[in-house]
Amino acid sequence: MLGLAKRVGARFLLTSTSEVYGDPLEHPQKETYWGNVNPIGVRSCYDEGKRTAETLTMDYHRGAEVEVRIARIFNTYGPRMCIDDGRVVSNFVAQALRKEPLTVYGDGKQTRSFQFVSDLVEGLMRLMEGEHVGPFNLGNPGEFTMLELAKVVQETIDPNAQIVHKPNTEDDPHKRKPDISKAKELLGWEPKVALRNGLPMMVQDFRQRIFGDHKEDSGKITTA
Repeated sequence: MLGLAKRVGARFLLTSTSEVYGDPLEHPQKETYWGNVNPIGVRSCYDEGKRTAETLTMDYHRGAEVEVRIARIFNTYGPRMCIDDGRVVSNFVAQALRKEPLTVYGDGKQTRSFQFVSDLVEGLMRLMEGEHVGPFNLGNPGEFTMLELAKVVQETIDPNAQIVHKPNTEDDPHKRKPDISKAKELLGWEPKVALRNGLPMMVQDFRQRIFGDHKEDSGKITTA
């Protein structure tokens, strides 16, 4: 894709990830932080793959003068996600709707930050329309433990939903929270949708797709 962008003179967007920071020793994470990644761990194919993509993108920018933009995307949720994609918000919402226990890995004290999809889209558009290469952290600085997220899902869907704990996965980051000062200053961007406001829109969409409950106002979700 970088070669194609070079040939046709296109502006290239790399949607990188907060996983480039690995299991961070800096909190919150700034774009200047180089990360703490296990290069041979079970998660390294994704972490190091994205880090390599950033390297190649910057090489094409410096060496071939390709216009590039790099976004480091933190956990994102919203309508139209794959119901069984294995992401934590999708898992919790689908499990609660199906009256299954919510699966929390480890002690549930590991933290993540969750941004609504419309905030991410706005950030990507501002990045592509602006003149700054990046990288830019695009995420919501609101930080939740996995247990806190599970409780928000309970409050939204089913207060009686059970929570079960399973052994944690290897190299699971303990903390994840973006420092978005750079995006605020250079892109004029910051997220607007809080988790407790965005989650019900995702739940409505999941409920319709799981149970086939199509309602006339379903179109409201796609414009949120």
